[in-house]
Amino acid sequence: MNARTPSAEQVIRIRDVKKIYRVGSETINALAGVNLEVGHNEYLAIMGTSGSGKSTLMNILGCLDRPTSGTYELDGQLTTELGAADMARVRNERIGFVFQSFELMPRLTALKNVEMPLLYARDGLWGRRARALEALERVGLGDRVNHRPNQLSGGQKQRVAIARALVARPSILLADEPTGNLDSATSTEILALFEQLYSEGQTIIMVTHEADVAAHARRTVRMRDGRIVSDEMTAPAVIA
Repeated sequence: MNARTPSAEQVIRIRDVKKIYRVGSETINALAGVNLEVGHNEYLAIMGTSGSGKSTLMNILGCLDRPTSGTYELDGQLTTELGAADMARVRNERIGFVFQSFELMPRLTALKNVEMPLLYARDGLWGRRARALEALERVGLGDRVNHRPNQLSGGQKQRVAIARALVARPSILLADEPTGNLDSATSTEILALFEQLYSEGQTIIMVTHEADVAAHARRTVRMRDGRIVSDEMTAPAVIA
C-alpha cells in the first residue's frame, strides 16, 4: 500500500524499500516494498506485531541499516548512496534516538551523557556544555545535571535520553518503545513531554506495539508482513 502524502515540507521520503535477509537457506522478506513520506513537524506512530517489519523500518529510518533495494531520502539527501562515514555523520547530526532501555553510560553524569553526541562537533567544550544544559532544561532536568543514572528515577533517565537525542538538533526524533520500561504514570509524563516537543516543531517518529501510546501521535502507520497496510491521521489522546 502506498502511504499518504503529507502536505508539509518533506523530511523523509522512502520509495519501494525492500529488505531481504538470508538465514542459511531461508530468505526473509522483512520489508516488501514500503513507500512512506513524513513531513516536517509530524508526529507519527508506527505499529505492528512482532515480525511485521516495523523494527526493520525503524533501523532503515535511523540509518542503522540499508535497504536491499529502493531509496531513502532524508532532508533531500539520498542516504542509500552514502558511504559508511557519511552515513554515520547523517545519523549523528540528523537523527535523535530514544530507546526503551535508556542506553545511558552509568558512570557519567546526566550532563556528560547528553554531551556525548557532540564529542566530534566543532562547538568546543563550552559550546557542547551550553547545548547539553539547554537540552536538559528543555526536558525539565536543569536541577539534575550532575546526577548519575543510578541517582535518577526511570522517568528522569528517559528524560536524559531524550535530552541526549535532542542535543544535536536533529531533523527527526526516533523513539523505539519509549515508555516500555516505565510505569503508567511515568509513561504519561514522557508522552506529555513528546507533546511539548511536537508543539515546539520537532518531528517525532515513535515505534510502538501499544495502541494507547500510539494514540498520542497525530498519524498512525500500521504494518503487517513487511508492508504498510494502513496510514491514517488520528486525533490525539488527551493527556490527563
